Amino acid sequence: MEEFNTTYLTLDGHVELHRFRYLYFSVVLTVYVLILCSNCTVVYLICKQPDLHEPMYVFIAALLLNSVLLSTNIYPKLLMDFLSDTQVISHQACLLQFFLFYALAGSEFLLLAAMAYDRYVSICKPLHYQSIMRRTTVCVVLAAAWLLPACHLAALAIMSSRQKLCSFTLNVIFCNNTIYKLFCAASTAIIFFGVFFLLNVAVLPVIFIIFTYTRILLICYRSSADVRRKAAHTCLPHLLVLSNYFFLLTYDVITVRLESDFPKTARLIMTLQLVLYNPLFNPLIYGLKLKGISKHLKTLFCLRNLS
Repeated sequence: MEEFNTTYLTLDGHVELHRFRYLYFSVVLTVYVLILCSNCTVVYLICKQPDLHEPMYVFIAALLLNSVLLSTNIYPKLLMDFLSDTQVISHQACLLQFFLFYALAGSEFLLLAAMAYDRYVSICKPLHYQSIMRRTTVCVVLAAAWLLPACHLAALAIMSSRQKLCSFTLNVIFCNNTIYKLFCAASTAIIFFGVFFLLNVAVLPVIFIIFTYTRILLICYRSSADVRRKAAHTCLPHLLVLSNYFFLLTYDVITVRLESDFPKTARLIMTLQLVLYNPLFNPLIYGLKLKGISKHLKTLFCLRNLS
């Protein structure tokens, strides 16, 4: 659909929107507010408390901030669509949403890889931890975690913007890699860059994380009960987040590549999980499982209750 030289795309992934639009709006708005409040609370505590100014907590703050950015890329537009008669988005805005979604998703994997390496150094090389995980190192790792996926996705978004469109309807509720189905012809360059992106920011980080935690488990197996307990407290949350996120991103890639005709309701539920689970549950996982953060959370809420 074109209007005033602007190409618009229809988002056709909604289910029974005319009947449940206000229910959808209320639930999603509540979830978005919870995501903002919970993630920002933990980030605030990490920034404010001097004893949390350690690499592990800095990486956690970066991960939670990444979740806020990812949610803000999706939820405001979603809320607008629930109250609109037509669910459309301009081609340029769709490409921007596509770019931000996958760039931030890639950053999540790289941040989890950074956290895995931090745990490896802390548990397996404790005497060298301060010299290895210096402030400069942490800053470089954080910059790389956000810039590398963005550079990859910038190339993909630019190439996608130059493709001729033969369809203007997406069977999803926000712009993801289903935009490739709109192209009149498949692009070898886009396929190549897509595989290159997946290898660099998803597959290789996951392999690195698995290798790192395997090394940690082997060393802990030969160590004292105290070391094993420390490893479990700090490593288990990272593994839970990684396994959940990897499963959901795998679904996102496979559904397009296999051209599978998923039921509309099932597709909606799975797509929502991509932007629901990690942003909503990450602050709970890290806030409850890590004593350093949970201690300050209890203090914060106790002070509020007393006041």
